[in-house]
Formats: sequence, C-alpha cells, structure tokens
Amino acid sequence: MGTVLAGGTLGLLLGGRLPERVRKAATSGVGLVTLILGLRMALETEDVLTLLLAVILGGVVGAALRLEERLDRGSKRVERWFRGYPLAEGFLTASLLFCVGPMTLLGALRDGMFGDWSILGAKAILDGISSVALAAALGPGVLLSLAVLLVYQGGITVVGRLLVASIGTLSASSPEVLAFSAAGGAVIIALGFEILGWKRVSAVELLPSLALAPLFSWLLRSIVL
Repeated sequence: MGTVLAGGTLGLLLGGRLPERVRKAATSGVGLVTLILGLRMALETEDVLTLLLAVILGGVVGAALRLEERLDRGSKRVERWFRGYPLAEGFLTASLLFCVGPMTLLGALRDGMFGDWSILGAKAILDGISSVALAAALGPGVLLSLAVLLVYQGGITVVGRLLVASIGTLSASSPEVLAFSAAGGAVIIALGFEILGWKRVSAVELLPSLALAPLFSWLLRSIVL
C-alpha cells in the first residue's frame, strides 16, 4: 500500500513526464529479482518428481480451463461496465493489476503461513512502479485501489495465518509445504519471464499446480511407505 501510495502520488505530480526508458529499466530489474525468488523457492525441495508432475499436470489443467483467457475476458468486461466515470477507470484498472495474479495469492499466503514476505516485497516494488504510470495516465482514481489492496491481499494473509493455526502441525519443512513452495517457485519464474517480456508459458495457467503439488507429495509418500 505504501509503494502504491508513493508511486501514485508521484505519477499525479509528474503527469506523463517520466521517461519510458526509466520505467522499463525499473520493471526489468523487478523481473530479474522475481526470477531469483522463483528459483530460490523451486530449489527448496529435493522431490523433483512431485514438482515435475504438479507443474506439467497443473499447466494442462490451467490450459484446458483457459484460466488466462477467462481472467482477461472477465477483467475487460468489468472495465467496460465502468467506462465513462471519472475515477472508476483508474480505480478498476489499478485494482485488477494489483490484486489479480500469482504474486498476490502466493505472496500473501507465504506471508501469512510462514512470515516470508519476500514475494510481497518484490510485488510491492512492481506495484509502485506501475502506479506511477497508471496515475499519470488515469488520474487519482488509482489511489482508491488502496482499499481493495488492503482488503483482498490482507484477507489472503489472514487466511494463511488461520490455516496454520487450525492445522497446528504444519511446518515450513514438511514435504507437502516444500512441494507447495517449489510449485509456487515455478509459477513465480514464469511470472518473471512475463515481466521481462519473454513469455513462453502463462503463470496464471500454472496456478492449479499449487493445489496438485501437496497432493502428489502426500500420495507419493503414501505409496513409498
């Protein structure tokens, strides 16, 4: 919220005077750091078979469900509903950009479950950079997205903490959690490529792997035992 507030305010003050090459350089830096975060998470597990199965089948499920296409179509439909309202376009565009995506879900869950806010830190920087350009183009409505960011992202963090409290025995070193983190690392790597403009696979369509990875880890351990 702090980076969006600072970036949005700066964007309102600068208008369109911020050079495109500056925004591109900053975004590229965030993309590289995102790749590093994803690699770090993916390397937390030694169970490569579970990771392989989860990513492959998760990608197949995501592609079959056309998750990215549905998300994009839904976002555009919501934007069309509010066209013509002075603050609404900036508010909706910023809210969708800041709250929809793998980094929000995975980052807030890891923050709530384990206190690891590194993904949210990278996302905060990226949101701050984006808010400069958005506020310059769409006006003060961008700052209204702070409320949505607080409720949505904060809500996912609270859910993560409640999940840990209810399960009790969950630990960051359990096989299921390591499998979840490794699959999340694969999603974050895909997102890093998207940020850098090297998109080869959709990060959104890999999201089902987050649910499949812990399941496969548990099944494979049960078979072996």
